[in-house]
Amino acid sequence: MAIRHLTRRAFALSTAAVATMPRFARAEDTIKIGVVVPSTGPAAEAGKFGINGMRQALEMVNEKGVLGRKLELVTEDDQTTNPGAVLAFSRLSGRADITAFIGPIRSTQVHAISPDVLKAAKPMMFGGTDPTLTQEGNKWLFRCRPNDSYSAKVIAEFGTGDLKKQKWAVVFSTDAFGSNGSKALEAALKDKGITPVLMQGYTNQASDYTAVVLAVRQSGADIVGSYFTFESDLGIFARQLRQLGVTVPWVGSPSIVNTTALNLAGRALFGTYGVADYAVDATPASKAFAERYQALYKAIPDNQSSWTFDAVNLLARGINDAGSTEPEAIRAALAAIRGYAGAEGEYNFDDKGDGLRGYNVVKNENGKIVFDRRIEFKA
Repeated sequence: MAIRHLTRRAFALSTAAVATMPRFARAEDTIKIGVVVPSTGPAAEAGKFGINGMRQALEMVNEKGVLGRKLELVTEDDQTTNPGAVLAFSRLSGRADITAFIGPIRSTQVHAISPDVLKAAKPMMFGGTDPTLTQEGNKWLFRCRPNDSYSAKVIAEFGTGDLKKQKWAVVFSTDAFGSNGSKALEAALKDKGITPVLMQGYTNQASDYTAVVLAVRQSGADIVGSYFTFESDLGIFARQLRQLGVTVPWVGSPSIVNTTALNLAGRALFGTYGVADYAVDATPASKAFAERYQALYKAIPDNQSSWTFDAVNLLARGINDAGSTEPEAIRAALAAIRGYAGAEGEYNFDDKGDGLRGYNVVKNENGKIVFDRRIEFKA
């Protein structure tokens, strides 16, 4: 009986010891990437494009594996709101098994979660284009689109040079993205000796933009430049602009060529121009991405899906280069990436976390987005 008692006790002790031992990664364990994405709210449709881009990249990455393992996406709905983004990120960052993050495309949401990203101390790829996002000392942020200091220069150059327009009405969202974008455009125009005849802000997710359109019409502007955050707002504005007889040329930030905006606005956007960070015909990499995307999803991709496609691929590259899932090692490997050909362009990360410096000029020709040219800027 005594021997039997000791055997049971020894078994219990060994079982407890195993339970408390650190669990080493096995080949079948996945490397988890936390994703903040809109599944509900006004940007839910755009969120589907973002998820599609990530899934496309995931399929390619997992064919080869990352450190002998597969990547897995863990998504949380940001509800298309700042509080929703903060809650979504807190759920992800509270998990010890999340290696890195893919954040929002909307600058105002990235601003909202940036302090928590700093606390989490793990890399986050994001799509917001407000230039200040990478200028506030958060070393964990890596931008997968060019920032708006570049888009403003292209809008100003194309509108004053190619279109030869001087009387500018600038329409913009009053959130972080729109405000900073409009300031950059105003500065770019002033560099050319032009003061806009109208700087007109608006509130996101309004149902009527008649007052904004009337201000544009009464300003005497011969061209409109815009920074719209939500494609749904742009669609309403575009229809009301044309209904009230404003037919001047319009050069917009990337949302003007997003699929959601094109579907909502229809003919109201015919003849408009956009500075797009993603264009199907811009580079061999952008074409290859589009061909595969269309085969998988039977739709034409836009920048909602291109930057998330790049984000997954860049994280895979960073983790492989680091040879580790340790956050600081991944961060250093991402920062060292040079000459990476993504769907959005060639990535060369600087010490701020900005990887891209080029925009494409495109035109809406009867609903089809036609590539004109790509303009690159030096670091």
